[in-house]
Amino acid sequence: MDIKEIQNLIKFVAKSGASEVKLEMEDVKITIKTGASKTETTIVQANPIMGEMPQMQAPIAAPAAVATPTSDEDENSKYITVNSPIIGTFYRKSAPDKPNFVEVGQSINIGDTVCVIEAMKLFNEIESEISGTIVKVLVDDSSPVEFDQPLFLVDPS
Repeated sequence: MDIKEIQNLIKFVAKSGASEVKLEMEDVKITIKTGASKTETTIVQANPIMGEMPQMQAPIAAPAAVATPTSDEDENSKYITVNSPIIGTFYRKSAPDKPNFVEVGQSINIGDTVCVIEAMKLFNEIESEISGTIVKVLVDDSSPVEFDQPLFLVDPS
C-alpha cells in the first residue's frame, strides 16, 4: 500500500463519519481514528503470521436518518428534512425492477424504509424517524450523497 492510497483512505474515513477504521493486510496494519478536532493515523509494519487471513474492519453502521428542520426558505420551514446518515450512493428502490420505496405525496410512518444508500458494497436501508407526507425528493436516483445531505422533505402535519 503506497502513501497515496493511505492518504485517500484517511480522507474517506474522515468524510464517512466513522470514528475508527482498522485495516490489516499481509505486512501492514493501519488504524485510523477520527475525532471532532483531529484525525489520528497509526501505521505498523509487521510480518504476517502463517494462517492468519488479512481482514478489514470498518465500523460503518447506518443509523436511521436524522430529521432536522430546514431553514433555507420560508416556504420550506414548515417541513422536516430526512438527511443521509452516511456517504454513498442513493437509491430510491431495492432493485431496478422493484417500485420506489416512497413517492411524493405518500404518507410514511416511523420505521418505514425511505431509500437505500450503498457504501463500500453494503446496501444500508434508511428508515424514517418521523411520520408525515413526502413533499419532495431532493436527490436523483443513483446519485452520490454526502453525510448529512438532505434527501427528502416531509410534511409532519
